[in-house]
Amino acid sequence: MKLVGAQLAMFREFAGLRQRELAERVCVHEETIASVEQGRRPLKPDLAKVLDRVLDTKRALETAVDNMPEIDRFPVWAAEFMDAEREAIAVSSYQNQVVPGQLQTENYARAVFRSRIPILDEDEITKRATTRIERQEILHRKNPLSISFVIWQPVLMLRLGDTETYAEQIRHLRTCAQLPGVSIQVMPLDRGSHPALDGPFILLETVDHQYLAYAETQRGSQLISDLDEVSILSQRYAMLRTQALNQEDTVGLLGRLLGEQ
Repeated sequence: MKLVGAQLAMFREFAGLRQRELAERVCVHEETIASVEQGRRPLKPDLAKVLDRVLDTKRALETAVDNMPEIDRFPVWAAEFMDAEREAIAVSSYQNQVVPGQLQTENYARAVFRSRIPILDEDEITKRATTRIERQEILHRKNPLSISFVIWQPVLMLRLGDTETYAEQIRHLRTCAQLPGVSIQVMPLDRGSHPALDGPFILLETVDHQYLAYAETQRGSQLISDLDEVSILSQRYAMLRTQALNQEDTVGLLGRLLGEQ
């Protein structure tokens, strides 16, 4: 990815274009060009073809993308989604297994990674926990984005880590619920129907007003850009929000979990 990005930067400079100027010519956001050039975002095949045409690079970028190593081509979905998440203007997250990563404390995140099989060593746990905490920057932007979380109640009843880790995490959720632009709702156990029994997913709107969805399974992940599929998940999320507790009732539930009246 870094090699392809360096090639793009070189071709752009030879053409005498700035990142903003190239972005305008190929109809993408300037940050997209910057992310590709820095090796943080994979160059998609369709964009590679457009860039080859605009930069007159005789299919050099298209060929490079087609011959990316397997290790770079297939595990990039999660990295690509997190890159889009950093730039998003709206995020909606439904979780039914653990507390959403953007809301986890460091101790809770470590407890999550310590539960993994095969077992991770402490260095890897530290690395993954640090990366997860860094994602929480989106909660504290100067210009807050709209971010909504729906959490299934059993997640809050799972006591990962020790007692203090659990209490710290519940207190942290209550604090996050007060942040500008942040909505946290709990989907309670007493509902007679549940529109998201197929599992957790995340929806986001990018700065280019592109709608994406992301879903993880036990052994993989899926980045979804098909409008019909994203629409289905958006409908499910809308139903989740109507059936979940509102913000005030959710904060009250968190207090009761901490033993408060």
